[in-house]
Amino acid sequence: MILDLTQDFEGKSRFSKNSPVSGELLAEYINFSENDVAEAVHNAQSMRAMWRGLSFYDRKILLLQWAKYLANNLEELANLVVEETGKPVADATLEVSLAIEHISWAAKNAKEYLSTQSRPSGLLLFNMESKVQFMPLGVVGVIGPWNYPVFTPVGSIAYALAAGNTVVFKPSEFTPGVGLWLEKSFEVATSTKNVLITITGLAETGKYLTESAVNKIAFTGSSRTAKKVAASCAEKMIPVILECGGKDPVIVAEDANVALAAEYALWSAMANAGQSCIGAERIYVHEQVADKFIEKLKSFALEVKPGVSYGPATMPSQLKVIEKHLKAAEAEGVKFLVGGPNSIQEPYVLPTIMLEVPATSVAMTEETFGPTIAINRVKSVQHAVELANESNYGLAAAVFSKKYAQEIADQLECGMVSINSVFSFAGVPSIPFGGVKESGYGRIHGPEGLLEFVSAKSIISPRFQGPLKLTTFKRKNIAERITTLIIKKLHG
Repeated sequence: MILDLTQDFEGKSRFSKNSPVSGELLAEYINFSENDVAEAVHNAQSMRAMWRGLSFYDRKILLLQWAKYLANNLEELANLVVEETGKPVADATLEVSLAIEHISWAAKNAKEYLSTQSRPSGLLLFNMESKVQFMPLGVVGVIGPWNYPVFTPVGSIAYALAAGNTVVFKPSEFTPGVGLWLEKSFEVATSTKNVLITITGLAETGKYLTESAVNKIAFTGSSRTAKKVAASCAEKMIPVILECGGKDPVIVAEDANVALAAEYALWSAMANAGQSCIGAERIYVHEQVADKFIEKLKSFALEVKPGVSYGPATMPSQLKVIEKHLKAAEAEGVKFLVGGPNSIQEPYVLPTIMLEVPATSVAMTEETFGPTIAINRVKSVQHAVELANESNYGLAAAVFSKKYAQEIADQLECGMVSINSVFSFAGVPSIPFGGVKESGYGRIHGPEGLLEFVSAKSIISPRFQGPLKLTTFKRKNIAERITTLIIKKLHG
């Protein structure tokens, strides 16, 4: 079954989606206005009581039906991702597969982490029963990126739905078809409407969503845009999750498996044309193994072919950012091991490797988001850690070492670390995903991801009337004396 993604354009403005490879028109989509967004949020609000009222089991069944639909129609969705982003079909297939894993995990584990919990009441209030309930927030607005248009937003959508919220999803204007496909597939798989609603549009549409009657925003995108989202949400005290960019380091210790480190670091930097917020952008390699590592990395890089190994720059304007960083590096006397300022051959960017890049260079301080990597030698692993932590970003990192990997990972100021691997944390649904510093705050995935989409309500009630009546004007002096005695015994 091929999903019908047709929209009703009557009285609506529209925008075009072109192929990032050929530039040809793929389709036109509604550019949702402020009123359109408000209507979508209203429709989602109208379904919140129904969706919230379902048991964890009933929501699990519906979400697993959605996961099953995605699995059975994986090729259709993957091909749409290829069409809109230009990435290889193998990469798109992996992305969809990981998203399905996350839907399944959220569906199966929401009850365990979000069911009402009993808590101890302590000695002073031993006669009271204390509970914590986790309440769905209502409507969650999700603003998704274009680089991983299925995996990334599903990391918020699935967890918000499993927690009992309805969702209004604004996909990137570069991947609107993927966003609509997710909405339509959910409707078909679950026979429900207005629980997951997709609104297509340009940047202004996302702004309208942050100003609407949603109860939380989960945003993925640049740190610059994230600050605008946070400021907009602050006007109405709307809580936010911000998953932003990174300048992720790789540390290669003197005892590392050099060939493995080179192979994985290259893939981390160049996969998806370098358009990964958790992709490697800086490598700090111990001088004892630097020559061997650089030689291996170069040989692997020469085998990477744009258009085959990875796709084009999905967002054309990113080419200017990449060019700016490479030209700045050239002006600073940086040596190019592979590629150079002329690596940009629109719509592709050739693999580019820089050596000994100054710490102050924009190629080291700002997110490049292209198939480029900077390698610097270090005299010690401790120095590598210090350099890694100097960044304003703190999303992810990778460490290669046989003996010292955990020790190094413990010192890194970031949200996620892969040891002797790359990207691994993204594929494990049970652990949280997110960063620190200018890489954002809040978490998706895992129990922490579920808890982001609920509020905690404390409820306390007497099991029986206790001997110490403390919250009354009729409180006796003996109650105060006994309370003081207990506190001194417990804590004095």
